[in-house]
Amino acid sequence: MYPIIPNIFKNIPNQLPEELIECIFKQDNMHIERIVSKGHITPAGQWYDQDGDEWVMLLQGQATILYEQGNQSLHLIAGDYLLIPAHTRHRVEWTPPGLNTIWLAAHLH
Repeated sequence: MYPIIPNIFKNIPNQLPEELIECIFKQDNMHIERIVSKGHITPAGQWYDQDGDEWVMLLQGQATILYEQGNQSLHLIAGDYLLIPAHTRHRVEWTPPGLNTIWLAAHLH
C-alpha cells in the first residue's frame, strides 16, 4: 500500500461561510490544525484564552492578531510565525476577504 500524501494547499472549498479548521495530526500532548480564513475574524468581544501554548505559522495570505494585554497588534504575512503562550488572550482582527489565508497551528497541551 502506498501512503497518501495530503497537500496543505489543496481541497479548500470555494465558499467558506465559516473559518475552516481541520485537525491534520494528533498525538499525546499535541495536535496540529490547518486553518483557512477568508475574511474571517474573531467575533466581537470574544478572546481566545487557551490552556496550552499555541505555535502558529501563516503559510499564505495575511492576518492581524491582537493581544489583549497592552492592546498589541501584530500584522503577519506569509512565512511569519509566533508562539502564543498559554492564557495569552488574543483574537484575529483581520484577514483579507478575497484571499484564502492558510494557517498551520500546533497546540501543545
